[in-house]
Amino acid sequence: MGKKVKKETESPPKDVFDPLMIESKTPATVVLMLSSPENEVLAKACDALYKFASKGDENKVTLLGLGAVEHLYKLLSHEDPLVRRNAVMVVGIMASNNDVKKLLRELDVTNSLISQLAPEEDVVIHEFATLCLAYMAVEYTTKVKIFEQGGLEPLIRLLGSPDPDVTKNSLECIYLLVQDFQNRAAVRELNVIPPLLKLLESEYPVIQSLALQTLEVISKDRETRILLEEYKGLGCLLNILENNELNDLHVETLAVLANCLEDVHTLQQIQLTGGIQKLLSFLKVSTVPDIQKNAAKAITNAAYDSEILKILHWEEVETFLLRLLETNNDDVKVAASQAISAMCENIDSKCVLGLQGIPQLVKLLSSDNEELKEAVVTALNNLTTANLRNASVVAKAEGIAPLIKTLNAQRDGAISNAIAVLTNLALQEPIRASIQSQGIMSALVGPLRSTNSQVQSKAASAVAAFACDAGARAELRNVGGLGPLVELLHSNYEEVRRNACWAVMVCGSDEVTAFELCRLGALDILEEINLSSKRKNKFSEAALETLLDNNLSQKYSRMGYLSPSNIITNGFYDCGQVKHGGKFLSLEELSKQELTDRRAIIFINAKPQESVVEVQEVSPSVSGRSSKEKPRFVAERMGGPVEKEELHNFCWELDMSEIEFDLKSNIVPIGKIKRGTFYHRALLFKVIADRIGIGCSLVRGKYNRCWNEVKLVEYTPKGLLLPPQEYVVDVMFEPGLLFKQGSAKADQYKRI
Repeated sequence: MGKKVKKETESPPKDVFDPLMIESKTPATVVLMLSSPENEVLAKACDALYKFASKGDENKVTLLGLGAVEHLYKLLSHEDPLVRRNAVMVVGIMASNNDVKKLLRELDVTNSLISQLAPEEDVVIHEFATLCLAYMAVEYTTKVKIFEQGGLEPLIRLLGSPDPDVTKNSLECIYLLVQDFQNRAAVRELNVIPPLLKLLESEYPVIQSLALQTLEVISKDRETRILLEEYKGLGCLLNILENNELNDLHVETLAVLANCLEDVHTLQQIQLTGGIQKLLSFLKVSTVPDIQKNAAKAITNAAYDSEILKILHWEEVETFLLRLLETNNDDVKVAASQAISAMCENIDSKCVLGLQGIPQLVKLLSSDNEELKEAVVTALNNLTTANLRNASVVAKAEGIAPLIKTLNAQRDGAISNAIAVLTNLALQEPIRASIQSQGIMSALVGPLRSTNSQVQSKAASAVAAFACDAGARAELRNVGGLGPLVELLHSNYEEVRRNACWAVMVCGSDEVTAFELCRLGALDILEEINLSSKRKNKFSEAALETLLDNNLSQKYSRMGYLSPSNIITNGFYDCGQVKHGGKFLSLEELSKQELTDRRAIIFINAKPQESVVEVQEVSPSVSGRSSKEKPRFVAERMGGPVEKEELHNFCWELDMSEIEFDLKSNIVPIGKIKRGTFYHRALLFKVIADRIGIGCSLVRGKYNRCWNEVKLVEYTPKGLLLPPQEYVVDVMFEPGLLFKQGSAKADQYKRI
């Protein structure tokens, strides 16, 4: 036998490095390893970085500074499953850091992460990819990218994952995404309701709670509520409430039910199954603030249906709500006040809540919580609207002072509702007087200046309610309230403009306030409004008429006409016709002007005795026949009758100039005039006729022509009463002669 030859071992290739075990304790070295071409090195480096990053936020910041995130981002799409898995783990754990999230957004990592959610991927990849997406979905732009890059569908699919961490992360991401309305519609179309309802049976409370929170958000949309009912979701919710072992989920469950109860159909379905009674029996015994709050919200939504509202009343829900007002939790009190507002739609509930609840609500007006204050005054508004008894209860509960104080609140809703309550109370005269005595007009100035249209409208309406008293109008003038009221006439909101016109109409019912309103430009604005077919309203027309009727000097100057009901009193002055766009000056302003050669301002300031004249001398004759009595009083005081042919020689201007020169003023009392023409005589005739009760109009024509118009009733020879006829009175040529309106002689008298 031949000798055995020992077989030589095969030597390794010359270009391969012998295995080298490296022990590194510095993260910088490991980060450098992320650039290795070897899959095993990459996998081990990622694993080491995951353990390092898990130890705390400082380590994540360190890795960020070493540039690890950029390397890891590239490895998310690595072909080796182990490398890819470990890289996703590191990115997922690091994404809890805000600076890391910012860099990941800049790298647009969402698309890479969404691609890791494919069914064939490892469950660990699913866990950390969804974790990273959940961290990043807090920010709006990431939500948009997840939606645009198709991330919703795989996230909803992963709600059925057997791994609870994957389920939780996916659910949390969906919860964040549906805060946006667009995503709510999208998840509804992707049929998210069934998996969410299934998760309510999860053995993990955190998953159950997240599912309920997500349902609460998406059930704000009516379409989702319909689907929730179709999938028997209401029964699931009621079952949770009936299970005491699930009491940690009752708050979120009630929040979902509160949304569902907004729909009448859903309400009816719950009622048919006895759900309303079950719900109420549960609510009445709970002492948990969040449950009480959501319970009150559920009642608020349920109360929109009149039939359910009756059931709520039969179940004495009012007692439950009044009890909630006594809790120490402001959020509960807010929700209870809102529910009380909703219950006021039922008359019986309104009575019960008014008598027992108003004193409690009034006490809450002193709260520093602005949201609570708004909810309380809103409830008081609904309780006192069209209910005089409840309004009286507010007054008896000493609610007037805190309501007026609420007009300085920070929330517009609180201000507008407080004003509305005070306006409701003003329907009773004794209460209105009490409110006026406590400075309501001063308190309304701030709301009148508000930029909120609702506050403006309510404030103007309140001015109209309280300004019926002369003292209140004086207070409003003195505190500068007329200026902002006039400004509201410019409003583009119809309701604000209408209420402002109403308030101006009421305020303008006395001469002093009417004059001030005119001075502030109310007349110009009202005239402009009434020229517009879209902007004018009945109140704007009435306001203009009221202002002019209580400021006859300006009415005559602007319109050149005074009706029989416009009674001229002392203080009236005729300054001639104001040109369009010109400013009407007060008598005080006119008195400060230097003497000019323009026409004099005729002023009325007669003593009471001067108004007593012989009626027969003032009464005009009828049917165009001249009276056989002596010349009329007016003509006699103004230079006597004038022959038509000699009118140009009737030199009244010289006499007027002499009077102005003697008085050193452009203002001439009418009693000083000894020679007067048409407009002097017609004015004097109107003044005297007004004082002795003869209905008479004053009309301004052109070129110093003015005339008076009267209506007289004639009898037929058989004693039949004929309809009144209108006549023009001659006080110039044949004093006392009447010309039938529309006749040639009447027209000739009016013109040169």
